[in-house]
Amino acid sequence: MDSSTPQEFDYVFKLLMIGDSGVGKSSLLLCFTSDSFENLSPTIGVDFKVKYFTIDGKKLKLAIWDTAGQERFRTLTSSYYRGAQGIIMAYDVTRRDTFTNLSEVWAKEVDLYSTNQDCIKMLVGNKVDKVYSFRTSTIISRFSFEYLAFIFMDRA
Repeated sequence: MDSSTPQEFDYVFKLLMIGDSGVGKSSLLLCFTSDSFENLSPTIGVDFKVKYFTIDGKKLKLAIWDTAGQERFRTLTSSYYRGAQGIIMAYDVTRRDTFTNLSEVWAKEVDLYSTNQDCIKMLVGNKVDKVYSFRTSTIISRFSFEYLAFIFMDRA
């Protein structure tokens, strides 16, 4: 679909990607929106990408906001939660602290700033192609009980 041409869409969704700095949020987003992979510099503030789909004859537009993971940008990102239909919480499977911060930092921000009670939340474990030493499945099970209604996936 040509993104330069104004289009009518049957559905438009706002998604927000959050997580600690360096977990690969920007790389995941680039891979998803352009089918390419690059090593990227840390996001400053927020970045924005769009993905278009046609499913069963319906035109969909996903507006995906990629937020900076550094603490100094957190006050900037609070306004981006408003109206999001989906929140993707990413962590690096090789860094246990990035997973711990999902419940200690990011889930609390979702509760505080998200304005959509029907918001879909997804956990994405990134960098599964790297060797990692902690048992993700046990931790994920515990986290899922603590913070309900998440979809989980992992990605290289």
